[in-house]
Amino acid sequence: MMQLEGFQASHACDIARVSRAGFYRHYEEHEPRQSDVALRDFIQQIVLENRFYGYRRVAAELGRRGVVVNRKRVLRLMRADNLLAVRKQRFVFTTDSQHGYAVYPNLAARVTLTGVNQLWVADITYVRLRETFLYVAIVMDAYSRRVVGWELTEDLRAELTLAALDRALADRPIEPGIVHHSDRGVQYCCHAYVERLQAHGFVISMSRTGNPYDNAKAESFMKTLKSEEVYLHQYRDQEEARASLQLFIEEVYNRKRLHSALGYLPPDTFEQRNPSGPGVDGGPTQ
Repeated sequence: MMQLEGFQASHACDIARVSRAGFYRHYEEHEPRQSDVALRDFIQQIVLENRFYGYRRVAAELGRRGVVVNRKRVLRLMRADNLLAVRKQRFVFTTDSQHGYAVYPNLAARVTLTGVNQLWVADITYVRLRETFLYVAIVMDAYSRRVVGWELTEDLRAELTLAALDRALADRPIEPGIVHHSDRGVQYCCHAYVERLQAHGFVISMSRTGNPYDNAKAESFMKTLKSEEVYLHQYRDQEEARASLQLFIEEVYNRKRLHSALGYLPPDTFEQRNPSGPGVDGGPTQ
């Protein structure tokens, strides 16, 4: 008979005053999804640590960590969710038949930052719920490390990144010539996103293939978001996740969290004490 944390299922049902049939029906409906989500989370962590692992090595690493799983199941989950499993290389296509959009050279390294609104960096990560994943996109000012726009949705469509960009544009006025840097994900290469950038006078910059260090500031923020917010909570649903992320990003990170690269000031305070400089020295032009 099934055991639940030291109790027989029948005893637990009697205590909770629910029918055994209802319990097993609920268990059979939800447990497989929760099991898959937990395994996908393990796979995500392994692939982030070892970007070039295929499903065989991922299955072997899972075994080393005490998670015994069939290779075919790992392959199925990685294939079904391959963009998730290779987040730091997601949508890394150039102009092949699977990705007909143009890509842009990495110009961010040529920007000498003297103030805000000279270089914005963008990235995407995932947030785990019990039975599914949500995805968060951010836009950050590289000078102050302030998150100027973000959005949370249930999928990886371009609307996610567009909403984050729109929030950033609503947050502060910009002048033509500001550089926007991202990876080569289809959400950033698609016509809708590129047209939005061009309409506001952005110079478009993208990381080199398979080189996450080109977008190190955005990657660093995502690690902070995961370690100081996401991994410390178990969100019930999207509404709770959104409220918690908003509190962390807008109140804790932007306004209170001390940043070593900013002289141990929060991003908001750093911006107030270091207003925009004269522009980008020797920066790229369109």
